[in-house]
Amino acid sequence: MRRNTPIVLLSVGHACVDIYQGSVAALVPFFIAERSYSLAVASGIVLAASLLSSVAQPLFGVLTDRWAMPWLLPVSTLLGGLGIALSGLSGSYPLTLVFVALSGIGVAAYHPESARVARIAGRGSHRAMGWFSTGGTVGFALAPLMVAAVMSVGGLRWTPLLVLPALVGAALCLPVVRVLQQRQAAGPRATRPPAGSDDIASFVRLSLAVVFRSIAFIGLSTFISLYVRERLGGGIAVGTAALFVLYLGSTVGAVLGGFLAARWERVAVARWSYLVTAGAVAGVVWVPGPAVFLFLALTSAGLYVPFSLQVTLGQDYLPSRVGTASGITLGLTVSIGGLASPAVGALADATSLRTALAPLVAMPLLSWLLFRTLPEPRVPGAESPGAVAAARSGSGAAKPG
Repeated sequence: MRRNTPIVLLSVGHACVDIYQGSVAALVPFFIAERSYSLAVASGIVLAASLLSSVAQPLFGVLTDRWAMPWLLPVSTLLGGLGIALSGLSGSYPLTLVFVALSGIGVAAYHPESARVARIAGRGSHRAMGWFSTGGTVGFALAPLMVAAVMSVGGLRWTPLLVLPALVGAALCLPVVRVLQQRQAAGPRATRPPAGSDDIASFVRLSLAVVFRSIAFIGLSTFISLYVRERLGGGIAVGTAALFVLYLGSTVGAVLGGFLAARWERVAVARWSYLVTAGAVAGVVWVPGPAVFLFLALTSAGLYVPFSLQVTLGQDYLPSRVGTASGITLGLTVSIGGLASPAVGALADATSLRTALAPLVAMPLLSWLLFRTLPEPRVPGAESPGAVAAARSGSGAAKPG
């Protein structure tokens, strides 16, 4: 297998898994339309996907720090797809919650081990981790389009078709699993991450920053479809377009984050990104007319510029517990955002969607404040982005040919 092939396969597999994280929010309008759920009740579905995932991800992270479990990648991918596929088959609200929670467990099991494997496959490269994270954002972006296409065929009873990406993702994981098994057979050093000292205080502050980011993103992704339809007076197509823009902007942001981190320190890039994002969220909430789509794109890009950077920062703050760090920064803190969705929904039922979304403006500001307290971790043997950029500039390597 070529050098970059494992990270490419992992990135596409990550997209297949994160389709199911995006599918939960994309299914909410259809649950409301077909089952007459209130906003608070419908957001409970998002809560179900997030709750078990939030509890399970650190546990899977601890397990992957103790034992290598690459077989979890295909198994968890299938579990994530199966839960969403079954979610529309029963009119029972408790059963719907169970199936969506099952999908959440699959997603929870996938992320810690996949991030550990991606770190090994990318040989510790921040850029490789950026591409791996970008795969997840692509899955998010595709989710509303895929769900809308399937729902247009026959409504919720056609959700079994949504298992197809899981089958593809599981198949793509298998070659990577075989390569890792061969490396393990060659010797433990082939799959051992670099050692270092843990900075727990910085990791805790980083995790809190990711939590606030997650509340903003999941709050918007859960209700933005309904909000834009309400503001612009459009139908389901307008709401789906808004969700697609939100998710597509995240893909652009993830790629941009890797590019910026090659020139500047990750903490600085994330700090400025969150500050700009606060203004963009305010535009989504209060600027009238079709301009909401522009501010949505800016918001999602701004929230995702720091995404892969936060994963590698977490791993560098806890180099002796890469699985745990990955499970928290890539999974737990992201899932926790879903815990706030019922509160947003209840406030929207009592007041209006605009009023309920207004507090989300403060979330990136809180992340910005926390990032102001974070140091850039110094990884042994690694050069800082500034030093690399200066060296390239001095040698002329950065000039176009």
